[in-house]
Amino acid sequence: MADLQPEELKDVQGIVVSGYGHLHCAAYMMLQVTEASAARRWLGNITDQVTTSEGKQDGPSFNVALTHRGLAQLGLDGETLATFSRPFIEGMATEHRSRILGDAEENAPANWNWGSNEPARAVDILLLVFAEDEATIDAALAEKRAEFAAGGVAELLTLTAGRQDDSHEHFGFADGMGQPAMEGTRPAEKAAARNVIKAGELLLGYINDYDKPADSPMVSAARDPKPLLRPPLVIDTGAQPAVHDLGRNGTYLVFRQLAQNVALFRHFVDEATRGLNGQLDRGASDRLAAKFVGRWQNGAPLAMSPDADDPALSAADDFGYRDSDAFGFKCPIGAHVRRSNPRDTLGPDGPTALKTANRHRILRRGRSYGHRPADPRVADPIDRGLLFLCLNSDIERQFEFVQQTWVNNPVFGGLNGEVDPLVGNINKTETSANQGNASNGDRQRDAVFTVQADPLRTRVHNLERFVTVKGGDYFFLPSIQALRFLASL
Repeated sequence: MADLQPEELKDVQGIVVSGYGHLHCAAYMMLQVTEASAARRWLGNITDQVTTSEGKQDGPSFNVALTHRGLAQLGLDGETLATFSRPFIEGMATEHRSRILGDAEENAPANWNWGSNEPARAVDILLLVFAEDEATIDAALAEKRAEFAAGGVAELLTLTAGRQDDSHEHFGFADGMGQPAMEGTRPAEKAAARNVIKAGELLLGYINDYDKPADSPMVSAARDPKPLLRPPLVIDTGAQPAVHDLGRNGTYLVFRQLAQNVALFRHFVDEATRGLNGQLDRGASDRLAAKFVGRWQNGAPLAMSPDADDPALSAADDFGYRDSDAFGFKCPIGAHVRRSNPRDTLGPDGPTALKTANRHRILRRGRSYGHRPADPRVADPIDRGLLFLCLNSDIERQFEFVQQTWVNNPVFGGLNGEVDPLVGNINKTETSANQGNASNGDRQRDAVFTVQADPLRTRVHNLERFVTVKGGDYFFLPSIQALRFLASL
């Protein structure tokens, strides 16, 4: 069966369908395998506790993901490991993938706290824990930690995060809008048609937007004698290959820790909008911040409400840019949300552009970490930011494409020399090709942002790096049956 059926949801981990918005506290436990056989037993035990996508669960919820290194540490054979996608095999911290993602200077993996290819900072297993309050999640973490020593795993690092009732991130903007909805799930029943995508865009083993099964890792049928896995979906042929689908009902999880310098951001937009008399203009400052993002602080999209925040539009997501804002006079062409999802703009016509954009959608599951600043304009030593998580069936075509071709593309939408003002690779220096001439060595780069307007545009110069990457990796989020298979190796 090519489509996602309701009975399959019991095999899909819960985070695929739910962001656990009702569970305000989250913890992401990064583990290393210390003894393979014990770790497999531990994985088998935790699999029985994993939350699925069948329905809402009020108590603590658990999900599990693994890196390519982690799968090898558990004992998965090399032939099977080689069937995973190239980005997942390489990992986020390789030189090649760093170039794709724009991870340079401060953002380079050499500066990360976790997720690099160095064994001391490498992650094998990610245990995701969600609960309604701090006391409950602390108890859940303590219970899990008590199992680690005998379970053949060691805790490398645990990152905690929360979800505010207003769902605002640290720069002050509502987060979580603009999400795609997967066919065959509850969110798709309420979503606008333009935001509904094929199951294969998020889940491995299902038909994607190209009418092909999403590429999925395979294991030899001889290595799954019970069997715990199913044969792959095959189209237009009666012959079933002698392999079983390890990826079916699973997906790839992208995880990046993004530190936010809130005081620097607020100081920058304040100074960039200071009046001719030297006075601060808080209204102009808030408008420029909204232009950077593409939405007002409460979520209303500039494309629908360009002049003022409109609470009635705080969750609005059924809109495009082509007919109402082709030139970016409402929402700047380089704004963060417009770069992250150009909707109906990049193509010969609206329907074609929308279909193209939807082939690069990701399902975000991020949360803010660190306490909100008492005053966003005053610097403090607290580490805060966003734990960015997203799900996609094709890391290269979805997450990496968005990062490289839209977020970091200096000529996106006809612009010239600009990147995403919030999360783009704003590198402060550029190196001349003529290294023999000292005067042509490293020099400061003027990072700019254009606010389109008629008759005259405005250009904001000397953008700072407001967001810094502190860690990251690519994970495989298996189905329940795939977890059981891995535990049985």
